[in-house]
Amino acid sequence: MHFLLLELRCECYLISLALFLVSGDNDFCPGGFLYQNPKESSLLLSLGSHVDVYFPPRKRSRISAPFVVSGVAKRQPSIEILPDECLFEVFRHLSGGNERSACACVSKRWLMLLSSIHRDEICTIATTPFVEPENRSESQKADEFAQSKEKGEFGNLNEIKPEDEEFQVADSHGYLSRCLEGKKASDVRLAAISVGTASHGGLGKLSIRGNTSTRRLTDLGLKAISRGCPSLGVLSLWNLSSVGDEGLSAIASSCHSLEKLDLCHCPAITDKGLIAIAMNCPNLTSVTIESCLNVGNGSLQAFGRNCPNLKCITIKNCPLVGDQGIASLFSSAGQTLTKANFQALNISDVSLAVIGHYGSAMIDLALGGLHSVNERGFWVMGKGQGLQKLKSLSIASCRGVSDVGLEALGNSCPNLKVFGLQKCPLVSDNGVVSFAKAVGSLQSLRLEDCHRITQFGVLGILANCGGKLKAFALANCLGIQDIDFELPLASSCFSLRSLTIRNCPGLANMGLAMLGRLCPSLTHVDLSGLPGITDYGILPLIQRSGVGLVKVNLSGCVHLTDNLVAEISKLHGDTLEILNLDGCKCITDVSLKAIARNCSLLSELGVSQCGITDSGIAILAGAKQLFLRVLSVAGCSLVSDKSLPSLVLLGKSLVGLNIQHCHGISCGTVNQLLEHLWRCDILS
Repeated sequence: MHFLLLELRCECYLISLALFLVSGDNDFCPGGFLYQNPKESSLLLSLGSHVDVYFPPRKRSRISAPFVVSGVAKRQPSIEILPDECLFEVFRHLSGGNERSACACVSKRWLMLLSSIHRDEICTIATTPFVEPENRSESQKADEFAQSKEKGEFGNLNEIKPEDEEFQVADSHGYLSRCLEGKKASDVRLAAISVGTASHGGLGKLSIRGNTSTRRLTDLGLKAISRGCPSLGVLSLWNLSSVGDEGLSAIASSCHSLEKLDLCHCPAITDKGLIAIAMNCPNLTSVTIESCLNVGNGSLQAFGRNCPNLKCITIKNCPLVGDQGIASLFSSAGQTLTKANFQALNISDVSLAVIGHYGSAMIDLALGGLHSVNERGFWVMGKGQGLQKLKSLSIASCRGVSDVGLEALGNSCPNLKVFGLQKCPLVSDNGVVSFAKAVGSLQSLRLEDCHRITQFGVLGILANCGGKLKAFALANCLGIQDIDFELPLASSCFSLRSLTIRNCPGLANMGLAMLGRLCPSLTHVDLSGLPGITDYGILPLIQRSGVGLVKVNLSGCVHLTDNLVAEISKLHGDTLEILNLDGCKCITDVSLKAIARNCSLLSELGVSQCGITDSGIAILAGAKQLFLRVLSVAGCSLVSDKSLPSLVLLGKSLVGLNIQHCHGISCGTVNQLLEHLWRCDILS
């Protein structure tokens, strides 16, 4: 009934307003009558003595489809006889956003007409003359409306509530944020957002995530946004095959405040739409284009020449982007670009040479999957001496990276603090050690899938890092083998706080013990996936740390025992916050007893696939000084329904509990846990 009353109220109000507009009142329409003969207005607005129709109390009933009570079909309500031109003129005279939002709820026709009104066309004073919106005839608008209707792009209007959309404040300016996913993304919903945001402060951020079910979103939806949301600052479009240059050009023509643009898997968008954005949005600071197969060099040239505030750019998997685009971008905007990410592009050594020469403002640079770049490209980029301000560098899956190029980069980046190298088969110990010596200011180093790096390279890095290295990570490096030789104490890396070695099966006790002697100040240790180590290898590292371990991950080290856990809890119980022992099959309730007695600050504990029992869970629950936030006992076959009281007691502080594949815990117990631990996320 609410929408019935709203519909009737809007009809009466608009009929009165329409009569006022066609009455010849010069205060409202200084041009005089819309019709030369005022009597002809009765043909437009027929006012009968009664209306012999009945509208059932349906949500958002359509005026154009009444139910006949008397058995004789009556003509359409007078408000539906109004042509689009007249309704447009009526709607643009509505006094505020709330009134327009209310009218948008009446019918699809009204909603689409309201969304076709540009902000500049809305009357603010009564003397505003009649205008033709956007230089388009109303017949053209009607054609667009009909085309959308034929394609089924309107969806269900009952789902659209322009005034009741769940908006969130996007920034300090009070603008709103809206995110649409899947079936919710449609032209009619964007039209509703365009109309509804006017009375909520304006739209600042729009994010649309499409999928295979997103079929009702076209350029018409973006056109509606462009007309009603000039304050739009952030636009993100993902997986939208039906949105193209026309919609993007409409955004460019009206949303001049646009600062961030993110496009991913939008095959219909080409250089034409992006050039329009570049030429009309001077405030653009960040651009991300991923897997847009029809975007090429023209877009990058336009961004470089027309966007003086551009600071961040990401281009991934765009095969039409080549050296010409990269060269033009950096030669024009190299003094403002501070962050760049280029992956899977058809660029050569030329692009890297240009980046190395013109990237004077570059702080963060990521390069990946550049298969056409050779060894000379990275060497020339380093020799360009333009990356003096670079602080973060990441290189992945680039076969052209070699020891020579790496050393040249180290010499040209004196302020580099973070460096990552992944899947670069030509890099060896000599390259990484020379790089570490040349940089001097390196604080974080990560090497992954670099199989020519051995333990000599690792020890060389730690001994020549300049005393500033804080984090070192080594993952999936098959060249690491167990060796043992004496190193002078002067080689110790006292600055290192975090050591990560994952899935390096060749590393065993001797090599790990040597690393322990080199790193006396560790607080974070991750030695996961090292099946060859035992208590003997880890104990020197644990005992050597003098500042107190905070986070320890030993998952997948299948030969560790309770003795090691007891030593860790004894030496570092006052500082330890996170302990992961998942997959350590030799760990039993003895370890839980040591943890409960000594680790007063522990918040996360993982003992999945370990040999713990109900007694161990009871020990944890009885520790008064222990306040666990996350507990994982997945795959512990000896934990049963008897642990229910203990888990409920632990649940007073838990926010996460993993009991998956605990076959001793029945469904009934799981249901009771869900009932008692309603604040805790339970995986079962």
